[in-house]
Amino acid sequence: MTQKEPKEKPVNDLPVMDEREGIVLFYPHIPKEAVAEVTSVLHSRWIGQGPRVAQFEQEFNIRFGGVGRSLAVGSGTDALHLAYILSGLQPGDEVITPVFTCTATTIPFLYMGVTFRFADVDPATLNISIPHVRQLVNEKTKAIVCVHYGGLPCDMDELHAIAAAHNIPVIEDAAHALGATYRGKPVGSLSDFTMFSFQAIKHITTGDGGMLVVRDRALAPKAERIRWFGIDRSNKQKGTWENDIWEVGYKYQMTDIAAALGLAALREFDQTLAHRQRLFNAYKKELHGVSGLHLIGAGHTDRTHAAWLCTAIVEKREAFMQYLRANKIESGQVHYRNDRYSVLGGRRDDLPNMDAVEDRYIVLPLHLHMSVADVEYIGSVIRRGW
Repeated sequence: MTQKEPKEKPVNDLPVMDEREGIVLFYPHIPKEAVAEVTSVLHSRWIGQGPRVAQFEQEFNIRFGGVGRSLAVGSGTDALHLAYILSGLQPGDEVITPVFTCTATTIPFLYMGVTFRFADVDPATLNISIPHVRQLVNEKTKAIVCVHYGGLPCDMDELHAIAAAHNIPVIEDAAHALGATYRGKPVGSLSDFTMFSFQAIKHITTGDGGMLVVRDRALAPKAERIRWFGIDRSNKQKGTWENDIWEVGYKYQMTDIAAALGLAALREFDQTLAHRQRLFNAYKKELHGVSGLHLIGAGHTDRTHAAWLCTAIVEKREAFMQYLRANKIESGQVHYRNDRYSVLGGRRDDLPNMDAVEDRYIVLPLHLHMSVADVEYIGSVIRRGW
């Protein structure tokens, strides 16, 4: 591998990529301080849900939650299911949801007996298509779900206008978008419900985990019960619990071990986000004007990209991937159209934009073990053609 020497080290002096391994697509980031944080928890009374979870929720909410309430859970999928329950969805209700997303966005509807209608992608962003949402919404629609693909916020003003006209909530799957902003406001403060993911390779990882930001703080007690078997845990600990469960609950809580990881990552989040955005901006520079390639998510001035994924639309994708692999650069598709899966109903025929891009999108490496020089090397390889 002829990669040039990096001009700078990634965040926290992390090592650059091993030349024998090449440049991998993802690499989890664990802050150095997390080791001491987790060790402290392991030596304490609490390793399950305890004071660190509460602290993580509070600090996260100050940064991202606005006037709402942040609730830490075991996964982003837990957070989405919790949001769907809190939004009042019932068996037979209908929701609009993106076809292009992780299956975690859609699978909880199967738990609930909720009918989902897939919306097409916007070919310029791979976010949900606003015109298609307008076509799909009707008197049966009870919620609109959106996903900020790669970290680029959706057209939230348009989605909120549609939702307001039908008196339904917007539920944001912001698994990719921690740190993104829309018209000066942080994602997390915009809608009725916003989910964040702390899965292994996200901006912040807690090993696995998630956070649900609920705008209406009056819903917080119900959310806290549902994430703990339906038990009113605060009253139980006070010795005033009536020993009754009157609603279905789940085991969706976060642990203090996970929260300790999250707190360490939260403290250095500005540095983490800045480095990822620096890499994304380097891709914009390196790939500008490359024939047969279009970078997704560049050029917006009313929103900031959280830079979780760097995705491009390329011609001859298979040849492109093989060419990168020959130069020790990993790439992949990461997410797939959800209607490819039989459990979600199989292939739809009303998604022309998704049809047009499904064999052409590709994700390039972007993570904290990379430097700008790594992006420059990838750019030089791509510019030679494939």
